[in-house]
Amino acid sequence: MKIIMLGAPGAGKGTQAKQIAAKYSIPHISTGDIFRANIKNGTELGKKAKEYMDQGLLVPDELTCDLVMDRIAQDDAKNGFVLDGFPRTIPQAEALDAALTKIGQSMDYAIDVDVPDENIINRMSGRRACLNCGATYHIVSIPPKKEGVCDTCGSQLVLRDDDKPETVKKRLDVYHDQTQPLIEYYKGKDILKSVDGTQPMEKVFEDITAILGA
Repeated sequence: MKIIMLGAPGAGKGTQAKQIAAKYSIPHISTGDIFRANIKNGTELGKKAKEYMDQGLLVPDELTCDLVMDRIAQDDAKNGFVLDGFPRTIPQAEALDAALTKIGQSMDYAIDVDVPDENIINRMSGRRACLNCGATYHIVSIPPKKEGVCDTCGSQLVLRDDDKPETVKKRLDVYHDQTQPLIEYYKGKDILKSVDGTQPMEKVFEDITAILGA
């Protein structure tokens, strides 16, 4: 079961990808997690990625393509995987399809978590992150036990630069320009499924599992 999660930044596709991974025992492969690990460890890739992310821009293809294919080749992905945050552009999607074809595979589903921009801007400006352990919270839907403090490690929580309203607006503009065309691309391949991402998270997940089957 090879699944691509589509949807604007902040649509909740990462949360859904994690739940799919847990239910179907396949890895959740998030370029965001890979980038954040590199940023935290101060690697060269991390420094480059941070420059783009802080400006609300997409990280270039060459920083992501090989990384993702290498991850897909690992043992835990032999029964499938959930891709979250990649591909983001038509050239990336074509490169992924070509790389999978070489190993006799193809994607099974592209699931679009559909949420209007206005909802996303409100959602993301409420996000808080722990830069120490990577835990994420939301001041309304997943608040920490103590305001501004991480439940897991006790570090201070911050509003990341890429969650600030002005950056979110820029990211959405980039998304509509570069990533939204993927919806048509996967519709053309007959693997696109769309769910209403404005519903409660549990209902969105129910809709996705109904598509994927038990």
